[in-house]
Amino acid sequence: QVQLVESGGGLVQAGGSLRLSCAASGRTFSSYGMGWFRQAPGKERESVATISSNGRSTLYGESVKGRFTISRDNAKNTVSLQMNSLKPEDTAVYYCAATPMSYAIMSTSYNYWGQGTQVTVSS
Repeated sequence: QVQLVESGGGLVQAGGSLRLSCAASGRTFSSYGMGWFRQAPGKERESVATISSNGRSTLYGESVKGRFTISRDNAKNTVSLQMNSLKPEDTAVYYCAATPMSYAIMSTSYNYWGQGTQVTVSS
């Protein structure tokens, strides 16, 4: 069982930056693949970035490539999402998620989800 708590969301102007953090409970965090997903009103949930259990593999959604960076610290049971050059279309609720697989891309592979944190980018 893994519990996830996100933080770091907020309101930012276009072009600005935010850093999201996700704190995970549990002694086996280092064996879980992790991901950040987002959902805007009226839209389907979208994969933002995923990272393997050892942190060596990452994958980004096309819309965020080159702007967002996912990272993890297995010693601290945390995963982060650095978001730069934010755009109004990045506005969404961002969710941290964990999968018992060492690495997964599809959101359906993720069993554990945080409560979400709102990111709003003004134009």
